[in-house]
Amino acid sequence: MDRLEAYKSIAAQASRGELSFPTNVDATLKLQRALNDPDCHADVAARLVQAEPLLAARTVAIANSVAYNRSGNEVTNVRTAVQRVGFRTLNALGAAVIVRQLDSKITQPALRAKANQLWQHSAHVAALSQVIARRVANLDPETAMFAGIVHEVGGFYMLSRADEFPGLFEGEPDDWIEHGEQIIGRCVLQRLGVPAPVMAAIEALWVGMRALPPETLGDTLLLANDLAPVPSPLYERAAATSRQAAATIDFVIGDGTLNSILEESAAEVSSLTSALM
Repeated sequence: MDRLEAYKSIAAQASRGELSFPTNVDATLKLQRALNDPDCHADVAARLVQAEPLLAARTVAIANSVAYNRSGNEVTNVRTAVQRVGFRTLNALGAAVIVRQLDSKITQPALRAKANQLWQHSAHVAALSQVIARRVANLDPETAMFAGIVHEVGGFYMLSRADEFPGLFEGEPDDWIEHGEQIIGRCVLQRLGVPAPVMAAIEALWVGMRALPPETLGDTLLLANDLAPVPSPLYERAAATSRQAAATIDFVIGDGTLNSILEESAAEVSSLTSALM
């Protein structure tokens, strides 16, 4: 089976709802649904988070990041961390765990390197999205961070299937964009229960059009994607801003500029990125 046939085969399976996830993803999805229950008490949430070591570690790390620990008081337990970050951030962290679980069965060194770089890229985009949404676009920062975490989930899914289809990531990147990204990416996002506004923002990223200053969640995600210091290893979108050109992006926001805001927020972005990774 050649590369195009492989893309079309995986896309057809995804369209029928036949998505091949590691078993631990289903367990984390159940945990995430429980955390999203409006009747879920903080104590119950803490117990659920403690049952998933990776999520517990990420929750404490995020709670101690500069963005969430403005008082400087370090959190040392999950219950306090849950209270500090809130359920909406927990939802984003649950998504981060799921994304990482998707590549858990990758064994080939070259594919593992791609998966690691893709997660570094996603973590940078998530952290930048959070800051840009809060300080530039006046949008909900938790939703923006969540969008950044999951915006490449289709790519992680494809990497998790690459062992079954040798040569899947060889050749022209347009093959993935044309035949895989939208169909496969949309199906995976739907399977993970990603809300419609976040889906729309990620679809805006696929199209590649944005406004500056950012006005929507899609604009915010696009800007964060362009500014991320680690690019996606899967492909370079033709309309994407180059890393060099991204460094020149600036515009006035209130009494400051984008670059001055990013400089002021550098510690927050760095801390959030590290906590996610």
